[in-house]
Formats: sequence, structure tokens, C-alpha cells
Amino acid sequence: MAKTAKNITKTVVDGLKAGETVWETKLTGFGVRCQSDAKKKVFVFKTRIGARQRWFTIGRFGSPWTVEGARDRVKVIQGDIAKDVDPAAIRDAKLRNPTLKAAAQEYLKTEVSKMRPASITLYTDFFNRLIYPALGETKVEEIKFSDVADLHFRLRETPITANRVVALLSKFFNWCELKAFRPKQSNPAKGIALNKEKSKERFLSPRELARVGVALARAERNETETPFAIAAIRLLMFTGCRRDEILNLRWDQVDFANAMMVLPETKTGSRVVYLSAPALEVLSSLPRQKKNPYVIVGQSEGKRLVNLRKVWLRICKVARLKGVRIHDLRHSFASVGAAGGVPLQMVGKLLGHAKSSTTEKYSHLAADPVKAANEVMGKQIAAMLKGDKGKLANLKMARR
Repeated sequence: MAKTAKNITKTVVDGLKAGETVWETKLTGFGVRCQSDAKKKVFVFKTRIGARQRWFTIGRFGSPWTVEGARDRVKVIQGDIAKDVDPAAIRDAKLRNPTLKAAAQEYLKTEVSKMRPASITLYTDFFNRLIYPALGETKVEEIKFSDVADLHFRLRETPITANRVVALLSKFFNWCELKAFRPKQSNPAKGIALNKEKSKERFLSPRELARVGVALARAERNETETPFAIAAIRLLMFTGCRRDEILNLRWDQVDFANAMMVLPETKTGSRVVYLSAPALEVLSSLPRQKKNPYVIVGQSEGKRLVNLRKVWLRICKVARLKGVRIHDLRHSFASVGAAGGVPLQMVGKLLGHAKSSTTEKYSHLAADPVKAANEVMGKQIAAMLKGDKGKLANLKMARR
């Protein structure tokens, strides 16, 4: 519904209802409209430039746009038009060819926001901390292969991060092509020579796992850590889950009757995690807090535990472990299964791997029982060749 007023004032703006628009008669084309949300009131300006009618959104009422500020902005636009400058054409050109920062903000809002929380946090950090300072003010279509290669080189002190930034930029520029911000097949992040990455897999030995067990028991006995943090670490060890899968676990996802957890959103989609007797015992020992759906409770009411890293570092110090990450508990769970003769395909299913190739890194562990059997057989044959009945008897006893 459109109305007119000689002057648009704060009183006029405050009186607007949802769906209403007021046009000022004193300054032609200057208006304010109230959107479906009654709190959102936006200043607009419409005019003709040549044969075309053009609309400009000045800004939302409130800081920084006051009535007088919006009116002054309209007068600036009118002045540009009088000088044969087309502000609408300049605006449209900027929309077609945004800076990397402007395009990335849209990319984060429309695409990254659909991803897992961990990915949202990581990608937002990469853009804010590493990409914007280097390329943020450069037009998307003007960014060259050499620009991305130079950024990758400057991040060489953190080679894995450098590779991840290039991977993110490659996805981003593919999206830019779909938005027509760049020509097709012009992704400047493709073909960058990535840094070699050393595997960070670390498997805890039986002795190291025993030391972790002692450290957890001591923390529990002395109450130096919360029971929820201790339970989180034990669940990571007993299930091979990812950290956030345990920290985000809710009680309605735990099925005690069928000894399993149903996780609706993981790195590879929804999956079922089967619970061993030790894992069920950990879960059964935890108290449930009213109005808190999470299993691993944090300090804030109704919230989950956020930071497990500091707890893990303290446990590692007591257990005399160096350079062991929380994620290595997942690797250790897999290594115990693989070394114990569990087929790799089954290990992959327990870990929730989407691809069998991801589980292949444990293949050398799966070969250990085969190597042991081969050793016994070789010694048996050697003993037979030498006719050494005593050794044969000892080998038979050892095999039993």
C-alpha cells in the first residue's frame, strides 16, 4: 500500500506498518517502505535515467541511515545523473564483477552455510585470516593463476593449510563461474603444485593406551576433570568416532536396547555406531541434566562441552605422551582392529568411511597376523629340514 507525505520524518517512518510505502512529494522519488517484518524499514529512490526507470536501495532505517542521511544520499545520486553519470550502471557493473571479498561473503552465506559446522568455521577463518588480506579487494575476474600461486607460496610455513586454502579457492572459483563472475573454465586455482603432506597418523601402543587409562582413572579419582570430559575421551577410544560426533551426541540418539548410536549428521552423512559393552558402561554412568539434550555436558546451561583439547593435553602430560592428537584415538581404535585380524572392510564400516581407499592406510597393520603366521611356518620348515625334533615340539607348543 503506497502513501504520500510532504516530508518523510522519523515519525512517519516509525508509523509505517508491514507492506506500506510512503513517497515524499518534496523530494520526488524519495521513499521509505516497510517490509513484511515491521521492524525492517528501507529507504529507496526511483528515477528515470534516459528512457529507463531505475530503482536504488539507499539502506535500512537506523544506524547509519537516518532520514536526513538517506535524503542526502538521494541528492548525491541526482547530482551524478545531472553530470551524465549513471549510478545504476556503475552499481550493476559492481554486481557483475565483485571483489573477491564481496563474492566470498555471498558464497559463505549461500553455499558454505549448508555445510557442517566444522567446515563453516574453517572456511570462514581461511577467508578472514588468510585470503582477504591477500586478495580481498581484487576483482574476482582479475585474479590470475600467479596470484593464487603466490598466496600458496607465502603460506609455505604451514604446508597443509596452504594446500587447504588452494582447495577452498578452487571450489570458490568454480562457484564464481556458475555465477558468471568469471569466464567458464578459467579457475585460477587449478594446476597449483601442492605441497607434499606427511601422514600424521599416530597409533597408540598397548603400553601407551594403558598409560592413558591410568591418567583418566587418576583424573576421575582426584576430580581434576569433569566426568563428562573423561567420558568423552573414553567414548572416542571405544567407538573410533570423530571428536565432534561425540561432543554433539544427544541422548535421543543413543539406543541402549540395541546397543548403538544413530548419528544423523556426520562427515559422511548419517550412520549407525555400534556400542561395545565398555562404551555402554561409560554412557550408563553419566548423569542426565534437565533441559540439556547433550550427553557430554559443558559449563553453560543447556550446552555441550566445547573445548576437549585442553583436557586431552593435561591427560597426555600425566600419561607421558607427546605429539598425540585427539584424532589419533580414532586411528588407534582402527589399528587395534586391523592388527587383531578384523577385515579392513569391517574396520572401514565401523569408522564410517565412505570410501574403502580411506581404510587402506591400515593395511600394513592388517598384515601383521599374516606375517606372524608366515614366521611360524618358516621356522617349522627350517626345523624339519634340519631334523630338529626339539624345535618342532617347541614351535607346536608356542602355536597352541
